[in-house]
Amino acid sequence: MIRRYSQKDKIKVIDLLRRNTPKYFDPSEEQYLENYLTHELEDYFIFEENSEIIGAGGINYLPEEKLARISWDIIDLKSHGKGIGRTLIQYRLNLLSKNQDIDIVMVRTSQHAYKFYAKFGFELEKVEQDFWAKDFHLYQMKIRNDHS
Repeated sequence: MIRRYSQKDKIKVIDLLRRNTPKYFDPSEEQYLENYLTHELEDYFIFEENSEIIGAGGINYLPEEKLARISWDIIDLKSHGKGIGRTLIQYRLNLLSKNQDIDIVMVRTSQHAYKFYAKFGFELEKVEQDFWAKDFHLYQMKIRNDHS
């Protein structure tokens, strides 16, 4: 089940990040996630199964650029490969397709996850070494928003 994030989910979402550290996130990124959940949150969604949070992902909007950014996708390590990330990204892309004010959807990820986004048609725009932390490179990708 996908539902909207609420502040009571914060500890469990941070725990998801910790369980993906250091494989997919650097330990230093936890403070950025905490700041995001407290101050930068726009649309954020939880994937819940049997009342347990096993995935999360958000959208941030840059309306002046007609752009939306997929943000902070985190899936429980035990649930990788089960279609939860796919379901969350498709849910958000579908939501964005109804927004006529958004022409481009961007994701900023790392070398560990960019191939996942490529499966949905996201194209690599740029790579920046050691962007998130040492050995965690920025892979900036984008796709045109499908207004169907």
